[in-house]
Amino acid sequence: MSGDERYTIGDLARRTGLSVKTIRYYADSGIVPPTDRSPAGYRQYGPEAVARLELVRTLRDLGVELASIRRVVDREVPLHEVAAAHAEALAVQIRVLRLRQAVLTVAARREAGPSEVDDLHRLAQLTAHERGQLVDDFLDSVFTGDPPTYPGVLVSMTPDLPDDPTAEQVQAWVELADLCRDPAFRASMRRLARQHAADNDVPGLPRPDAVAMVRDGVANALAAGLDPAGPEAGPVVAAVTDRYARLHGLPDDADLRQRLLDRLVLANDPRRDRYLDLLSVINGWSGGGAVAPAADWFIRALRARTPARNR
Repeated sequence: MSGDERYTIGDLARRTGLSVKTIRYYADSGIVPPTDRSPAGYRQYGPEAVARLELVRTLRDLGVELASIRRVVDREVPLHEVAAAHAEALAVQIRVLRLRQAVLTVAARREAGPSEVDDLHRLAQLTAHERGQLVDDFLDSVFTGDPPTYPGVLVSMTPDLPDDPTAEQVQAWVELADLCRDPAFRASMRRLARQHAADNDVPGLPRPDAVAMVRDGVANALAAGLDPAGPEAGPVVAAVTDRYARLHGLPDDADLRQRLLDRLVLANDPRRDRYLDLLSVINGWSGGGAVAPAADWFIRALRARTPARNR
């Protein structure tokens, strides 16, 4: 192709796939100026106009504004600088869109009204410092005043939302933050923390958590679909209560079983499992820590073997 070859706007439209109207707009904006004009006064363009239009189209498809495109094609700024600045601006927009998506997703799931949507939106917009304050207040309300709480427990209960969270992590944070402010959930977790502390208020190392012990002890029974009231569940119940009794140096009697039952009834709160599920999403941990199914199974199995006067 000769360097002297000239194209009309129609020729450029056919070569680039852009409309005549769009090319004319770019020409009028000075982004793709004509090389010269025909004797009849029509604008004509050289071969470089095709490459320039293809670059303009690509940058427009990527959302770069025309003012920046003009500076790139006029070689006032390097393309990589514009690309970097635009990528940073897009990252901000993406974070904002994730927050909006999270709020709307949670609101739709709950069939929330206007006031609740506004409240969820505020939670999504909290700064890292404000998020930390909210969680610290929740954990203080749950654990402060009990016998010493092991540091690992607090760490395991603390969400840490990344600087660049996924949409799923933002959704999880909004829901978890709402749980943290729920007075009923706080009171339930507070009672559970006290029971856990009482179980470990003995000399020596911390005892295994009773709830986790039950979850592990009935895992096979749950997987096998055993009836908690059936005879095959008896040995499972006996193994768990025997271990609980030996760990605490107590007899495996009606009082001990009632103590364990009280623990499980309080722990059998779906909000507790939900908190842990949300925590796993936020922190990028593996899940699988739900206790409600195991607690529910064991509660029914233990009650089926508990005298009526102790129920």
